[in-house]
Amino acid sequence: MFEIDIPGVGDVKLNHLVSDFTGTLSFNGKLIPGVRERLISIADFLNIHVLTSDTFGTALSELEGLPCKAHVLEGEYHDLQKEEYVERLGASFVVAFGNGNNDRKMLRAARIGIAVTEGEGCAVDILMAGSIHVTSINSGLDLLLYPKRLKATLRY
Repeated sequence: MFEIDIPGVGDVKLNHLVSDFTGTLSFNGKLIPGVRERLISIADFLNIHVLTSDTFGTALSELEGLPCKAHVLEGEYHDLQKEEYVERLGASFVVAFGNGNNDRKMLRAARIGIAVTEGEGCAVDILMAGSIHVTSINSGLDLLLYPKRLKATLRY
């Protein structure tokens, strides 16, 4: 569990990290350097879930050996599938990361939504859906590894 008291926000208790893969944890289908090590560290205190449309078809192989549950979404309405997944986990206990339009509902539902702009860009709707915007996934993951950064960003 991750717990922090943020002035003006209150006590934040998180049990789950839910992330998109394509464009969020990866660039051109390959895991971004530094992400593997950070996810391993974060798995000591959060359950990690990766939900992906898997545009490049590499998510499962890239995530192999990591302490996470990976789900390749099928059918249509991936935005709704991601939102429903977060709600089933208990949205108030979730931090979510994403960069695409199909992540916007997941970020809005989560206790903390983090919009990520990596090399593949970030949909404009995501910027409005998130609680925080970061310019790299590693900076976003570091908010959990160095909680005072998260507090400084979200406090009122």
